Amino acid sequence: MKHVALRAFVEDDLTVLDRFATDPEVLGAFQWNGFADAQARRRRFAEDGLLGGASSFIAVTVDGALAGMASWRAADRGGPAGGCHEIGVTLLPDHRGHGTGTKAHRLLVEHLFRFTRAHRLEAFTDDDNVAEQRVLEKAGFHREGLLCQAVWRDGANRDVVVYGLLREG
Repeated sequence: MKHVALRAFVEDDLTVLDRFATDPEVLGAFQWNGFADAQARRRRFAEDGLLGGASSFIAVTVDGALAGMASWRAADRGGPAGGCHEIGVTLLPDHRGHGTGTKAHRLLVEHLFRFTRAHRLEAFTDDDNVAEQRVLEKAGFHREGLLCQAVWRDGANRDVVVYGLLREG
């Protein structure tokens, strides 16, 4: 398998990041919610390098080349600050279906449990997105439930599956 790694975004990555807001094929059917401000990530990058207290985005690379992004945001659910993060990984189309997503999720889990106070990580995915559900399960997440008609996508309300992972020990 090729070498998958996580790293901070650099300025040279911004052109690819723009595509996540402007190209439906990049996000794919389960994540595209319409066109977004193509400059938003550039402004955020200028502000904090996409690494902030409430949310962060880092690059997923394969053999050094940008393959997508991993993200987390505070989701404390009434507990102590930093105790829970909602996570996600989005890969460019050429990097899907090769095990990169599973490896990126595992690396993100390792990073967050090592460098943050998070006790719980959670992920949400479309009920029809069976591939992402398999990836989450391979990365150690457990299916916790179903949120009926919780998101609007592609002209209809869609069910969302909730996955969770707790810090061991």
